[in-house]
Amino acid sequence: MRDLAALLDLEVLDRDLFRGENEQGAQNRLSLYGGQVAAQALRAAGASVAPDRVPHSLHGYFLRPGRVDRPVILHVDRDRDGGSFSARHVRAVQDGDVIFSMVASFHAPEESPTFDAAPTRGGGDPDTLAQRPVPLLVDVREVTPTRIADGQVRHSDRLWVRAASPLPDDPLLHACVLTYMSDLGSGFGQLEVSGLAAGGPSIDHSVWFHEPVRADEWLLLEVWPLKARSARGVYQGSLRGRDGRLAAMIAQEMLLRSRELTPDMVRRISEHLGLTPPD
Repeated sequence: MRDLAALLDLEVLDRDLFRGENEQGAQNRLSLYGGQVAAQALRAAGASVAPDRVPHSLHGYFLRPGRVDRPVILHVDRDRDGGSFSARHVRAVQDGDVIFSMVASFHAPEESPTFDAAPTRGGGDPDTLAQRPVPLLVDVREVTPTRIADGQVRHSDRLWVRAASPLPDDPLLHACVLTYMSDLGSGFGQLEVSGLAAGGPSIDHSVWFHEPVRADEWLLLEVWPLKARSARGVYQGSLRGRDGRLAAMIAQEMLLRSRELTPDMVRRISEHLGLTPPD
């Protein structure tokens, strides 16, 4: 899959049953990118909802590492359709095992006053920042750079992102692309605490959608750590347009187990992210 629109164009197998293929660079990963699976799950859920209802939240659990050599089968359960909300449960399956379970809710937009107190540090002008050298489905300009240090990958906690190819005018598709991008970076990537891992596998992930934005225009992704204990860490984040509009809020829990990267892991990660391997 060479662009996000194609990645999210799911094959319909039956009513509420879909198949999603993997992105082109999946083979360079140790397991499937969680943002891909979550975005495809939201797309499948949205296919069963009235077109006037758009996603307002999702809550997902990553249960098993996804295999890069298998498609993802998506089962949708229509939990409820109310007067203005629709709830869906999606199970993403490979080889008969559930790798991701998600509940998503959809809402018919309503006019109301707005309020925004979510923190932001700003990110400058993305056009002045270097583009990540490895071609991805998303253009990435890092405000804080990803690096490999102390035997760990220290992912960026602030980066500009946008779909690498233009997207059609489909609010559901743009929400799915926001979901794809919401799993980039790490809230613990730039935090240096002795003995604490800088990142790890995602355990669970939540997104709340707010202002409608185009995901093929620059969005500032910011994430910040809140708490780490018992080999788990929770961070929050946001996605904002260049005009400051809050597109989405994020919360994620990660497994933070310290482990030394092997030389092969360092090589594969460096190639995938376009980093210079440390000596």
